[in-house]
Amino acid sequence: MDQKKLYRTIETVALKDFSSDEELLIEILKLIFKNEAIQLSGGRIWKLDPKKKSYGLVFQTGDVGKIKSGFQIQIKNYPFFDKMSLERTILAEETDKFLIQKGIQKFSASGVGRKIKLENKRYYEYLLAVNSPMIGDDLRDTLNIVATVLTSKLNERYLSQSRKNLIADIDKAKEIQRSILPEHEYRFHMYDIFGITLPAQIVGGDFYDYLKIGESEDRLGIVVGDAASKGFGAAAEAMYISGAIRMASNFQIKISPMLVHMNQLVNKIFADDKFSSLFYGEISNDKKGLFLFANAGHNPPMFYRKKFNEITLLNSTGPLLGPAPNAKFETDHVNFRNGDILVIYSDGVVEAANEKYDFYGEERLSNVILKNINHTPKEIAALILEDVAKFSTSGSQYQDDKTIVVIKRNDHHGSNKKNI
Repeated sequence: MDQKKLYRTIETVALKDFSSDEELLIEILKLIFKNEAIQLSGGRIWKLDPKKKSYGLVFQTGDVGKIKSGFQIQIKNYPFFDKMSLERTILAEETDKFLIQKGIQKFSASGVGRKIKLENKRYYEYLLAVNSPMIGDDLRDTLNIVATVLTSKLNERYLSQSRKNLIADIDKAKEIQRSILPEHEYRFHMYDIFGITLPAQIVGGDFYDYLKIGESEDRLGIVVGDAASKGFGAAAEAMYISGAIRMASNFQIKISPMLVHMNQLVNKIFADDKFSSLFYGEISNDKKGLFLFANAGHNPPMFYRKKFNEITLLNSTGPLLGPAPNAKFETDHVNFRNGDILVIYSDGVVEAANEKYDFYGEERLSNVILKNINHTPKEIAALILEDVAKFSTSGSQYQDDKTIVVIKRNDHHGSNKKNI
């Protein structure tokens, strides 16, 4: 299951004008129920009733026996509800005899919406519960994304009438965000690098950075991140993650443990509807061009290999940062040869839409790269952005922050370095 595509699909549906929170949740449950990759056999939406200390059934679908609307399950009979407040999604066996008779044996449930205090404990306002023949960690990760996006959308509904845009705060936010970004153009040993980010609004959730590592600065970390949602909340998350990674780089932590710590920080510090994708890689003066990387749910960067005149993708090595606090992240590698190019980008590039709601897409991006392999990283980035702008000149409402970092190996540069 492609988590980023699932996120974007749900977010697109959530843009519709729903009359109530329940209508939005029902529409999304129907959507994921139809998704063959998820393989659900049944699904239910429950809403918390604080006075009765229970959850009442709002909607159900699938092959499970019919349960009357409003049917109540008591919180005291489900101890794992306390665990759900910390982990969001749980896998469990049904204990209610009536529900067992309806065909519910094992299920997975995710908390959605605000957390409501009840007897010194907090419970999600809604539960999304499903049955599947494939109940396990993959389903848990999928439901974590679904519940996280839904919580984000419900929070936007809660706040939509109270948001105020203050000019002084906007100017300050723009200044702060600009200050965390490095120079666009950078040279490190035999590598030329160029990065740029264009926020869709006044401030955005995309960021990139170049990090000198080690006392001799013999390695360079390159990070590109995309904090979900838009505006000030995303900008705050982006600045926090960027600063935390910069601090971690001073301690020379290995890549996989570093992302484990970053994931736990995002999960702990930010509201549970916040998450981020992140790509992190390291280059050095290694003659074989070793490039170590980890991809936390980010768009797969495109790696052009000159020898074979082809593009390969650097796919995810772990999930998005935030939803799953105990997630693991693997480290992978490729080798740069002279003339090889890596293009790291955020989803605002490939998901820029035209008036027909068609996405720009990975194929168009790869074609631009292949046509311009002899250009500099700065020129490649500019040509990509120009092509994206031409594609989406219709002024589509769905536009996101756009970030591109291009790395190209040029052996003739030798050991020259330009300071950050």
